[in-house]
Amino acid sequence: MTRKYKYCAGFRFFGLLGDFLPRHRRGRPLPYRFDGRPGIKDPIEALGVPHTEVARIEVNGRSVDFHYRLQPADRVRIFPLGPQGWQAEPPLRPPLIRPPRFVVDVNLGKLARWLRLLGFDTAWRNDYEDRQLVERAAAERRVILTRDRRLLFHRAVEYGFWVRAVDPLEQTREVLERLAMRRETHPFRRCLECNGLIEAVDKSEVLQRLQPLTRRYYDRFYRCSRCGRIYWKGSHYPRLLQRLEALHA
Repeated sequence: MTRKYKYCAGFRFFGLLGDFLPRHRRGRPLPYRFDGRPGIKDPIEALGVPHTEVARIEVNGRSVDFHYRLQPADRVRIFPLGPQGWQAEPPLRPPLIRPPRFVVDVNLGKLARWLRLLGFDTAWRNDYEDRQLVERAAAERRVILTRDRRLLFHRAVEYGFWVRAVDPLEQTREVLERLAMRRETHPFRRCLECNGLIEAVDKSEVLQRLQPLTRRYYDRFYRCSRCGRIYWKGSHYPRLLQRLEALHA
């Protein structure tokens, strides 16, 4: 027997939030039937959209936050991340640390390296379990980046983004744009392997670890303060600069 609900409200999801809906339900009002007075977050997620992707909520033309309780015949409009990232009035969540810090799922290792190259504090391991991602994001106020949209429905996650692109460079561009990060890049600041900070080091301190040609042709070196990996501006450096410029185009 089909359950009969007492009330109904109308929801409409805009922009990229349509990615979470079946094609035939995108760009149109959706009915949501209910009893009582559920919090607005519950019907949003029941209709298939994770709360972490929502930047602004309007009910009957008025902006509300996640504490709003749904009323019969409400007309609800849900908006995605835009040029200002998660900023909204009233705010839907606590202020995001700027520049953002990330924890990245196991399927996005190349994206993690690009974000580190751009200077962003990016936690990644190839053996992270979902529970570990959620716990670290909550404890350290990090943004979860994932290709697994189920992660974003977890109640403890305040900031999270479902990465749509497949190519790592396009993924990086997508994150920079959607999370309003383009002005916060600080290239070559972090270690690509461990996320530690990179510091200039005198050549004499690393001389014994250098290959003969590197020792002969380069004089400026940098070392990770955490894992000790050595960096220098070798033949790959101009290519990296070109790619970084392309990300900001």
